[in-house]
Amino acid sequence: MNTEANDVQYAEALDEAERMLGFRLERFLGTADSEPSNAADFKRIATIQAFGAAWPRTKFLDTRTRALVSVTIAATLGVLEPLRGQLRIAINNGVKKEEIVEAFIQIAAYAGAARAFDSYRVAAEVFAE
Repeated sequence: MNTEANDVQYAEALDEAERMLGFRLERFLGTADSEPSNAADFKRIATIQAFGAAWPRTKFLDTRTRALVSVTIAATLGVLEPLRGQLRIAINNGVKKEEIVEAFIQIAAYAGAARAFDSYRVAAEVFAE
């Protein structure tokens, strides 16, 4: 259901994503004719949950810390394309490249070297941007 409140939440979430990433997300959120009718709902809800609900929670975890945690989660799960975005958010919010490498050292120890090396390859690409 696309209520006015949901539209405001979605717009605010998109603005927050742009602030954190440095670009608008809309280019990734469109739907193709081959997608089911509820695909746009999924993308809107997920965007609101991440950028409208989770990221703004800075009372106990500041954005910088939350960004490093998100890099670690994406790397550990091996979701490399989302990792690229999390790396951008981390760097844009003051996480140093050296701190990201330290996170990969920790990932290698506890989640495996293969995951850490795959993730570092993506990080090196983002560092070069």
